[in-house]
Formats: sequence, structure tokens, C-alpha cells
Amino acid sequence: MKKILRYLNLWWIMSRNSFSIFLSLKLSFSIFLTGKILRFIFFISFLFFILQGTKTLAGYTSNQAIFFFLTFNLVDVMAQFLFREVYRFRPLIVSGSFDLVLVKPVNALFRVLMGGADVLDLITIPPIIFAVYYVGGLLSPTTSQTILFLLLIINSLFIATAFHIAVLALGIITLEVDHTIMIYRDITNLGRFPIDIYRQPLQGILTYLIPVGIMITLPAKALMGLVSPSGVLLSFVIGTVAVLVAIRLWNFALTKYTSASS
Repeated sequence: MKKILRYLNLWWIMSRNSFSIFLSLKLSFSIFLTGKILRFIFFISFLFFILQGTKTLAGYTSNQAIFFFLTFNLVDVMAQFLFREVYRFRPLIVSGSFDLVLVKPVNALFRVLMGGADVLDLITIPPIIFAVYYVGGLLSPTTSQTILFLLLIINSLFIATAFHIAVLALGIITLEVDHTIMIYRDITNLGRFPIDIYRQPLQGILTYLIPVGIMITLPAKALMGLVSPSGVLLSFVIGTVAVLVAIRLWNFALTKYTSASS
């Protein structure tokens, strides 16, 4: 318990420092925040106008389709908030500064994965949570469906954690982080819509091989009462396996790391 509290305190200190640095850049802060808000508004408008003409999307009502999009945003923004440090990992490797991370009495994976939260996403998370709560309420879920939705969202964050750990590991092996993380972002963007709209084999790939469907579509379906117990169990198994495999990949990558002094 003491170790967990210690790392929570470290995360708070590093995040506070990250916030202070970013908030000092007022112009950049304003531009990025405006861009995030406009991007969200434009896509919601795009989705709304599509549904105005068709009324349904792959058999889902307009409220259900919007809820899929909001679930995607909730998972995506929370992952960016927690793991923003991954986007700053490559300079540590290229400059050799990662050596200093390895010699400190703090878990290196923790430091490069959660070394500084994103203040912009901290600002956008509350409105998204409110939107999820409001639109989700329109779907009239039961208490058990709501609890299952929350549990699957946590599982989605575990899968997102696995993706980001894998990106860090590949960054050590190949020195490529920026391109890899953007590939991850592009793939997860496919989850803005329910994966039912995609044909096989893409639908199967996005469900089992690259579990975007489990990250985003499944939690939303759980709130609508459209998932089976076997599907829920499989999602938790995939989430657990993904994290374990990602950690093994990270440990392997460390064996391939060549320090700046070697």
C-alpha cells in the first residue's frame, strides 16, 4: 500500500510540473484547446447530419450511434490524459537521457508511461463524462448494465495501457515512437462508429487481433444490453493478456537498449 501511495504522489508531482510548463505557454494552450473543442463539435455535427438523413446507423438509433462516439472519446481522451508522456519518449532515447531514467529509484516503465498528464485532456474529460451520462441516460439502462459499462471502460483503459507500453517497447528497439503512436491513434479512430458497420474480415480483426471493438464498441453495447456473458468474459481475458504481453515486450526491449555511455 505504501508503494502505491508513493507512486501516486510521484504521479501527482510530475503531472503538476507538466501542467505548470504547459500553462505558461498561454498562446499554445489556447490554440490546442480550441482545436480539440472544434474537432469534437465538427464530428458531432457530421454524425448528426448523417443520422438526420438515415435515422439509423447499422441498425442503431441516433442516440445509440452518438453514444458509441462519446464512448470512443471517453476512452481516447482518458488514455491521452494518462499516457501523454509516451509522446515525449523518443527524445529520451535519441539523446541518451533514458539512461538517467533507468538509474533512478523509480520504475522506468512508470516514469516514461505516466510521467506527466495532459492538462488539456483534464479540461475536456468532465464535459465528455457529462455527455456520456446524459446520452447514456436516454438509453434507459438498468443498474447492472451501467455497472458492466463502467467495468468494461476500465478494461478498455487496460487495453489502451497495453498499446502504449508496446509503443514504448518498439521505441527502444526501432527508435520510432511518433509514427507508431499515430498508427495506434488511426486504428482506434475506427472505433468512432460501431464495428458492426465494417465487413469481415476487418470486423474480426478489429475485435480480436486489434481489439478496438472490445475497447469501445463492447462497453457501449453493454449499456444497451446487447452483450453476452461469454463476450464480457472474453473481453476481460483479452485485456489481461494484452497487458501481460505488453510488459513482456517491454522487458525484452530493455535487453536491446544501448545506452549513451556504451
